[in-house]
Amino acid sequence: MAQSAYIKFVDGSTVSSLTLDELKDQLLHYKEQLNLTGKQLGWDYEDAGFPYTIETKPEGEGKWFYLKGKNALYKYILMGSGKDQTGDNERNYIQVVLPDDCTHGDKSKGNEFCKYLAKLWKAELHLFNGRIMYFNPRK
Repeated sequence: MAQSAYIKFVDGSTVSSLTLDELKDQLLHYKEQLNLTGKQLGWDYEDAGFPYTIETKPEGEGKWFYLKGKNALYKYILMGSGKDQTGDNERNYIQVVLPDDCTHGDKSKGNEFCKYLAKLWKAELHLFNGRIMYFNPRK
């Protein structure tokens, strides 16, 4: 059974919504940061830290995209965006899905990406195991 994690934009988040293109840009920025870290360390850290290529399919255009693994340790991670309607409040979120045939490496990288993005946007993170991490300022 596929597992999902959610990055929910709440009051206090730095952004209230996000497009898929902005999400892709943020992942590419993360990849570039890893590349710069690798240059400082003297090894190709980018391939170890972000072992995926960003792929899209026609049926998912504007709804989701996936990260395709570059080697046997990693297969796929799907990412998409959506909205929750609770009463009068509308909350946007990013959904990260691990398909049934994902590897342990995919789950680890999925957690890593989710934590990085949620911390960056000061969002509420619902992890794959059901636990919640709050990076947003709460009173």
